[in-house]
Amino acid sequence: MSGRAIEDLNEDGPVTKMHAPIRLEYRIGAGTAQSRFLRGVAEGKLLGQKCPVCSKVYMPPRGSCPIHGVPTEEEVELPDRGTVTTFCVVNIPFSDLAPEVPYVCAQVLLDGADTALFGLIAGMPAREVRMGLRVRAEWAPREEWTYNLGNIKWWEPTGEPDADYDAYKDYI
Repeated sequence: MSGRAIEDLNEDGPVTKMHAPIRLEYRIGAGTAQSRFLRGVAEGKLLGQKCPVCSKVYMPPRGSCPIHGVPTEEEVELPDRGTVTTFCVVNIPFSDLAPEVPYVCAQVLLDGADTALFGLIAGMPAREVRMGLRVRAEWAPREEWTYNLGNIKWWEPTGEPDADYDAYKDYI
């Protein structure tokens, strides 16, 4: 019903507020590529897939190369280390589950991958996070692992020197 129709129903004047709770539940079939990826995550492995034409490694895998439209069937196990390409310092709490502010969300380009993963950065003050920062995954305790990237609690500094800008500039 349009806003005008709602106003027409109110004899005392225009309706200025309306409460309409909505809940949507989704079931998404992961498909072959992502199912294999999620099974790998449940075993502590990060699996990408390589395009047979351009050799780009997609992480997480998509099942096909978006550039060439060909299946990406070759799996590549990637290390749980990478480089922060971009990040955002969050200063507003948005839920009870969010970390204490400020916290940092970042894109992490795993070594050997051509697409980045999204994750939290921890183990250092938010003001010290920077592009090029070398990080490694901090995994949840093994008994908590399941079939999702929540197995990685966050990414923390490795202590290695920052990556050279040229190594990640194409992934910003």
